Amino acid sequence: MIATIVHTDELLQTIAASVVAGLGVTFLFSLAIWGAGQFVELSRGERPVAATAALVVGGFALAGVAAAIVIGILVMTSK
Repeated sequence: MIATIVHTDELLQTIAASVVAGLGVTFLFSLAIWGAGQFVELSRGERPVAATAALVVGGFALAGVAAAIVIGILVMTSK
């Protein structure tokens, strides 16, 4: 039998997971920055409801980034 040097299925799965995670975390962090910026701008424009909505969106996005970091650490330490 010929030895398998590279497990292509596992390699492709790892590449796909890293691309999805990288793009997802980047998008969430940019959404958090957008929410903070919109909160500041809308607060100055005296639009408190819209400012609060932007702050909530940014907060949820930042929580998603934190969750991704925690999940990544848990996955790395469990293997």
